Amino acid sequence: MPFIKHKKKPMAEINVVPYIDVMLVLLIIFMVTAPLLLQGVEVELPEANSSPTTKKGEPLVISVDVQNNYYLNVGENEKEAKPLHQITEQVAKVLKVKPNTPVLVWGDKNVPYGTVVILMSRLQGAGATSVGLVTEPPK
Repeated sequence: MPFIKHKKKPMAEINVVPYIDVMLVLLIIFMVTAPLLLQGVEVELPEANSSPTTKKGEPLVISVDVQNNYYLNVGENEKEAKPLHQITEQVAKVLKVKPNTPVLVWGDKNVPYGTVVILMSRLQGAGATSVGLVTEPPK
């Protein structure tokens, strides 16, 4: 059988246009979904000068609305009000598995100070070494 010599083909060029299209679509998707990733129940946060937290990881967010209802961003029905003892039990379970999980409180600015203090003391009793308060920067 005779040996057939093939002509060398020029190197193929990569068409990057489809990759750019995919990248732009992903960018738009991330831009649209990023604001939806805010956790917790919508509350009117107080304004304060503060620095952002530097802890990494998915935080536990406990929200307190004007009617003194408590919400936790863990499990199903994140928008369903839960009693304080159930919130502290769930926080304790999560902190046993992941002790370095940040714990944040989203308290409406019209919630009585005592309600937030009681919540923070119960969270510390559940194993949260530090509890952060979420605020909005002044306008």
